[in-house]
Amino acid sequence: MKITVVGAGNVGATCADVLAYREVANEIVLLDIKDGTAEGKALDIWQKAPIDLYDSRTIGVTNDYTRTANSDVVVITSGLPRKPGMSRDDLISVNAGIVKSVTEQIIQYSPNTIIIVVSNPLDVMTYVSHVVAKFPRNRVMGMAGILDTARYRAFLAEALQCSPKDIQAMLLGGHGDTMVPLPRYTTVSGIPVTELIAKDQLDTIVNRTINGGGELVKLMGTSAWYAPGSAAAQMVEAIVRDQRRIFPVCIALEGEYGIKDCYLGVPVVLGKNGVEKVIELQLNDDEKALLEISRQKVREVMDVYDKMK
Repeated sequence: MKITVVGAGNVGATCADVLAYREVANEIVLLDIKDGTAEGKALDIWQKAPIDLYDSRTIGVTNDYTRTANSDVVVITSGLPRKPGMSRDDLISVNAGIVKSVTEQIIQYSPNTIIIVVSNPLDVMTYVSHVVAKFPRNRVMGMAGILDTARYRAFLAEALQCSPKDIQAMLLGGHGDTMVPLPRYTTVSGIPVTELIAKDQLDTIVNRTINGGGELVKLMGTSAWYAPGSAAAQMVEAIVRDQRRIFPVCIALEGEYGIKDCYLGVPVVLGKNGVEKVIELQLNDDEKALLEISRQKVREVMDVYDKMK
C-alpha cells in the first residue's frame, strides 16, 4: 500500500507523521517543491520509527512525481496558507493554479488513485481537482467536515467536562463561515446534546466552531495543522482499511439535498472505493435554509474559478 502527501508544510508533514505512526501504508511519499524540505521531514519521521515502534517507511522527494507512481491515495495539501485578515476565498487565484498543476501530475503517474484535497478554499479546490482529474466523484473529495466536527466536539467536551470520545456530531455545507453544525444530530453517549446544555451556550459553541479556523489564525498568524493533518490521515485510513466509516466529506452533489453542480460537505460512507455512499439526512426548514446559504456562498467562489478558466 502506498500513500502520497503533496505539500510538506505543517499540514502535510503532520498527515504523513500520523499515517506512519498508525502504519496505514507500507510506503508514504512526502513531496514538496522546496529543495530538501520533504526529504528532511520524511527522514525525521522515519528516524522516530524505532521510538514509536512502527514500520511504515517515509520517503521525501523534491518535485519528482515519478516517485509517487501507483499511489493508492493522494492527499493534496499544497497552497498558500491563510494569513491574518485573509478569508479562504482570497486564496483562490493562487491555490487554484497550484491544485490544478498538482492534480495533473498526480493522475499522470497514479491514474487509479483516490484524491483527498485539503488546500483552501477547500470546497472550490476540491472542484478544481475533480474537474482536472476527470475521475468519478467517489474518487475526489475534500477534507473539511472531520476537522470542523472535531472542533465542535472538542468545544462541547470542554463545556460538558466530559471525554471528547463520547461525543458524536454531524455538520453540513461549505468549509468556512457558512458551515452548518447540526445540534439535532449531536449526541453524548447517545444522549441528545440539547438535553445536557442550555441553548444559549450551545449557540455560542456552534458560533465558535464556525469561526474555529479564524480563531487559530488570529492566535498563531497562520492556519492550524495538527487537527487538519490528523483529519486527512483519518480519511486515508478509512479508505485504505475499508473501514466504511461515516464522516462529513466535501463531494460533488448530484441531486442530494436538492443540490446539483456544487461541492459541499455531507455525510458519506468512506471505504476502499472512496465515497461508497452519500447519506441524505432529513433536514428541518431552518437547516435547509442554512444549507442553501452555504451552497450560494460556495457557488459564488466556484463561479470565480469558472471565470478564471
